[in-house]
Amino acid sequence: MQFVLVIYNGDEDAASEEDKKAAYADYAALNSMENVTGCPPLGLPQNATTVRVENGSPITADGPYLDIKGAVSGFIVVEAEDLEGAVAVAARVPQARLGGAVEVRPSIASW
Repeated sequence: MQFVLVIYNGDEDAASEEDKKAAYADYAALNSMENVTGCPPLGLPQNATTVRVENGSPITADGPYLDIKGAVSGFIVVEAEDLEGAVAVAARVPQARLGGAVEVRPSIASW
């Protein structure tokens, strides 16, 4: 089955240099897994533009849709036997332990 892991920012400013180095190593390991497809790195949430449509016209606002702590920082596509396998990969994503979160969703392609 295919799962999409949506990665939410944590408080990366509070991470120690040791935590940051470990996070880079964790991402390198994740990127080398055959069942994992990453996305290009997303820019900083404070540089985002949020778009909504009202009365047929686009309305833009500076910044992410959610607050910066809750903003999406990226996503990963994982091939796994089941939800348990996808959760095991999600648990390896640094944001899961650094104050953020990883949301696991089955891909519609798997339905």
